[in-house]
Formats: sequence, C-alpha cells, structure tokens
Amino acid sequence: MKSFFVALMALLSALYLLNPTAGVDLIPDVLPIIGNIDEATAMAVFVACLRYFGYDLSGFLGKRKQSGGQKHRGQTVDVD
Repeated sequence: MKSFFVALMALLSALYLLNPTAGVDLIPDVLPIIGNIDEATAMAVFVACLRYFGYDLSGFLGKRKQSGGQKHRGQTVDVD
C-alpha cells in the first residue's frame, strides 16, 4: 500500500511539474522569491519518491568521490 501511495505522489508531482499552466497554481509565480515554492516542493517530492524506488538523484550535481588519494587544498595527495 505504501508503494502505491509513493507512486501516486510521484505521478501527481510529475504532472504538476510538466503542466504548470493547467490553471492550478498554489502560489502565483509573479510573487518575488516565494512564487516558485510550489514548484520546488513538487520537485522535492518527486526526487524523494524516486529515491524510495531506488533512483537516487540527490547527488546528481554534488561532489564526486576522489579515487587514488585524498584531496588536500585542491591537490590530490597519494596515501601510502
């Protein structure tokens, strides 16, 4: 039952993001700064739903792990 609810939330948030001009706008976009909070929330819900099903996109733009040594002040240092 939980998987069904998560899939439903993913579908609803994806539909909200794909069709923002469907007449359903919780917060008007013309308001400075807070106008995009509803889209940001829908995106956060969508990413969380994908993570539930094993597709983790949260680190897509994050730092990558270094291989072959440790990073020290912008340089790679070999560890013995």
